[in-house]
Amino acid sequence: MEKIVGIKGMSCQHCQNRVEKALNALPGITAQVNLKKEQAVVSVTGEWDEKAVIKAISDAGYEVVSITDKKGLFGR
Repeated sequence: MEKIVGIKGMSCQHCQNRVEKALNALPGITAQVNLKKEQAVVSVTGEWDEKAVIKAISDAGYEVVSITDKKGLFGR
């Protein structure tokens, strides 16, 4: 399962790295953060824990503005 997490407050490469490190420290999570898009693509193996993701980003100093399911090529 993949989720798109919108993140507010990142302004530089250091911010991007900080959020990515915080997310990748969570069990069962692999994340790639895109500074320009202000979002993270989060791949989940196991159970999705939205509260843990929000807390990790918040503890890193940033704000989650949205969480949506990543759609495939044809919107599925």
